[in-house]
Amino acid sequence: MMKQISPLELNESAFRIIGKEWMLITAGGRDGFNTMTASWGALGELWSRPAAFCFIRPHRHTFGFMERNSYFTLSFFAEQERDALTLLGSKSGRDGDKVKEAGLTPVFGDSYTWFEEARLVLQCRKLYYQDLQPDNFVELSIKQECYPQRDYHRMYVGEVMQVLAA
Repeated sequence: MMKQISPLELNESAFRIIGKEWMLITAGGRDGFNTMTASWGALGELWSRPAAFCFIRPHRHTFGFMERNSYFTLSFFAEQERDALTLLGSKSGRDGDKVKEAGLTPVFGDSYTWFEEARLVLQCRKLYYQDLQPDNFVELSIKQECYPQRDYHRMYVGEVMQVLAA
């Protein structure tokens, strides 16, 4: 059973839960949603608000859902769901019901979609977006290593409106 907690009560390492355990970025609702696995992002404080940062390449199916919706979720799971996250990161929602194939159960809120199996969910309201600019890379090896196709991410900044924890 999930309970609502304050973002200030969140006692997790963002380095671990995003970079090592991964997360699902989900946008859309009951009438249509998509989700993708991500291991890049950040949590912190911006503009006097608790904030979450996520990055999506324009060719990802989730990108269109992020563009059309004002809200998104970041869902975090126990290690036992690693195979589901791997599958969700390797298949496109354009090609079928990858959520069903992964064995996850979507939960639909007023403006959010998350997953029953999640241990932690950040419900976010989109505040800002910015396309990463190739000329702004100071460390050029990042551009070479991460963007050989020049398919630069769009960064989304969301205000963390609600935190649900198992």
